Amino acid sequence: MRHFQYIVCSMVFGLLSGPLFAVDGPSFKPISSFSLSSNPLVIRQPAQPNRPFSVTGQRGAILGQQDGSFELWLLPVKILHNARLTATLEGYETTIDLNEHASEIEVRPDHTTITYSHAGITVKQHMFVPRSASPGVATALVVFEIHAIRPAVMTLQFEPSVERQWPAPNFGRPSASWMRADSGGIYTLATDNPNFFGMVAMPGSDPGPLRPYQERPKTLPLEFHIHYDPAKDDGRFFPLLAAVTGVSGRPELTQAQLRERLLDAASKVPALYRSTADFFDHFFESRLTAHTPDHQLDEAMEWAEIAIEQAKVAYSAGFGLAGGWYTSGDSARPGFGWFFGRDTLWTLYAVNSYGDFQLSREAMSFLLAHQRADGKMMHEYSQTADLVDWEHLPYLYAAADSTPLFVMQMADYVKESGDLSYLREHWNNVKNAYAFTRAHTTHGVYDNSQGTGWVEEWLPKLPHQEIYLAALDQQSSESMAMLARLMNDPSLATEAAQKAKTIGEYLASYRKNDGFYSFSRNSDDTFDGRHTIFPAVAWWSGNLKLPLAGQMLDSWAGPGFATDWGLRSMEQGEQTYDPISYHHGSVWPLYTGWAVLAEYRAGRSQAAFAGLKQNATLTWLQDPGAVTEVLSGEFYQPLGRSSSHQLWSSAMVLTPAVRGLFGVEADRSTGRLRVDPQLPPQWTEATLNNVPFGDARLTVTMHRVGSKLEVEASSEKPVKLCLERSEDFFNEAPCRAVEARSHSLEIPLPPVELGLETEETTVGDSTQQPKVLRQEYGDRYLRLRLQIPGGHSAKLFLRLNGGNVSNVSDVKVTGGERDQSWIRVAGGESAGYSERTVQITW
Repeated sequence: MRHFQYIVCSMVFGLLSGPLFAVDGPSFKPISSFSLSSNPLVIRQPAQPNRPFSVTGQRGAILGQQDGSFELWLLPVKILHNARLTATLEGYETTIDLNEHASEIEVRPDHTTITYSHAGITVKQHMFVPRSASPGVATALVVFEIHAIRPAVMTLQFEPSVERQWPAPNFGRPSASWMRADSGGIYTLATDNPNFFGMVAMPGSDPGPLRPYQERPKTLPLEFHIHYDPAKDDGRFFPLLAAVTGVSGRPELTQAQLRERLLDAASKVPALYRSTADFFDHFFESRLTAHTPDHQLDEAMEWAEIAIEQAKVAYSAGFGLAGGWYTSGDSARPGFGWFFGRDTLWTLYAVNSYGDFQLSREAMSFLLAHQRADGKMMHEYSQTADLVDWEHLPYLYAAADSTPLFVMQMADYVKESGDLSYLREHWNNVKNAYAFTRAHTTHGVYDNSQGTGWVEEWLPKLPHQEIYLAALDQQSSESMAMLARLMNDPSLATEAAQKAKTIGEYLASYRKNDGFYSFSRNSDDTFDGRHTIFPAVAWWSGNLKLPLAGQMLDSWAGPGFATDWGLRSMEQGEQTYDPISYHHGSVWPLYTGWAVLAEYRAGRSQAAFAGLKQNATLTWLQDPGAVTEVLSGEFYQPLGRSSSHQLWSSAMVLTPAVRGLFGVEADRSTGRLRVDPQLPPQWTEATLNNVPFGDARLTVTMHRVGSKLEVEASSEKPVKLCLERSEDFFNEAPCRAVEARSHSLEIPLPPVELGLETEETTVGDSTQQPKVLRQEYGDRYLRLRLQIPGGHSAKLFLRLNGGNVSNVSDVKVTGGERDQSWIRVAGGESAGYSERTVQITW
């Protein structure tokens, strides 16, 4: 724990009105210092002024740039923006722009700190969102810690906003007035609606200039001048608090009620902070964590769980997951910051994988609260949707995919959690959703007539029936059959199972002569055959595998799709390819996650691990601890409009890792636990803690021992389960569950394995790393097909697993140069990628 001197900036809901003179009441003075948690999960790196940061939580958000400038949201209201810092030192007649001196950003689960460093003054800006804040009280805080060589004045300058999140109407630019309160004061921010206004207050401060009423109207930034004296102010905090009321446009608190809450909040800042710190200090006691030789991957998985938790936002009836956080600038949209149907549903596969079933229920219940009467599931819901006629705007049910995804997600939740009571409670909702998909089809398969599938824009026109939607329909039908069996509805179970089989056969018609599956089917039964990543969703649930897809999988692994930071949506070279478009060639971590899990399910572990590592590495690229929405398909750089903290992007670090790399999935309803790892050859072991199996939590260990991988699933109390590999799990082979504290499984390993070493990618790079297209085992040989850029080489780690192959002299290498346990394969001399084959025989 660390002790600091702070100035605290906190945002509070409330009401302010009344005379502009000194306020009598509770003390409003700086408070004593308190400790910040030293949570071991930390990202510490140089501040990059053009990179964003986000601090988000249930009722507040602080969004800004790493130069320290920020905007502050009392969700769903932006109270201020463009907050910046300057300082002057006594006897040193110059103004120091502290934002120009931002030197470091440190991110922990409970708070983020930006450090400003000047030769005469250091300021630390600590930011957090309290979990215990009551609605409307201290929902986001910024804390300044000052150290200076002499007395100083630090100026916090900001522009008042008092804007409700789009699309709720607002009431003009707020005007400001000042009121003295004890040692500090309060700005009142009035809008054109007398019921909707805000206030910002700080003890121990003086106001900046306020333009007299007699002058011509002109908007100026507001300022707090904070006086710091090292002789008397060390060990004290200076909290800045803010409030807003009348979000609905109607009167809420009285002036006296708000003043009491505002001044009371200053004394509770330490407790508000502890509510967040304590929560995250215990966060991983019940959630899955990984411990592998790749510590960066372990941390990326933990950060992904944190980022998803930080997207949980309160609303009137509970909580939902909000996607897409980024600074709003002059707009009233914090990136997006909306509740999204499909974002949530794709993300909940990760949530189920790490075992936060309460969050899964809360998120699904939010979506169910907005299910349409005909069964269609919602797509988008603003945090101010209740303030407008949202149902008649084109957002709530704009997409078609949320509906089959909901049925799939309910099945996944029930399998992982074993929670049949939630299924029973919402069984009619599930049946209505499934019935909706059955009512809107082409050739009996769900189509795009009821909204967009995946793409929201497409050249030359929107598709009629995307393979993405058709593949979801097949998996939704399969899920419905499983759920109907659990609900003792054999007729529906049989019908849905037959539909899943029929759609699976129908999907084969999408395959073209070049081995690729088409993007979509047109209304005249022709196909849009452009090469895209979207067929990858067919492998998502594990039972459906597109036949004869080897050539497509090879292409996904090659440089036409696979950049060094993820997979493009469309293959480079297609006529409509555009690396900075939204859907025609950019890189989405979401797409990378789809493809990675497809590759793991297809046994393409080399390409899969490369993509998984690329998604994980994005944790440190832009918004530390979060994963961005979309990147260029040409250069390692996010698009300028990319939401830097995107819900499902973080999820795509977790789901492919847990279900692909480690091969872990549960079916609590049948007592089965799948553990079928595809560990990199460089790893000797891995451990997963808190693997969810219904209410139980398991420790799953994986150890290489000679020619076998030994797997053990253990728990403190006996658990009845059947431990099995993928084929038996997905085919539901006969299995006898055993109740015990420890369950074991031995998996045979191939005699020889090869693992590609990758290099770090630098911002701005283009794709230049080797790619493994395919690995094939035959009779006493292993063959790898690679694509290697000109002037480069691939470095492969050689692992021997015993048996007939115990040392390097037992193997022969063709197509590469061996140096003990490493093999080097050279690319061509000319620019561009060329294919190489390396073969190991024994």
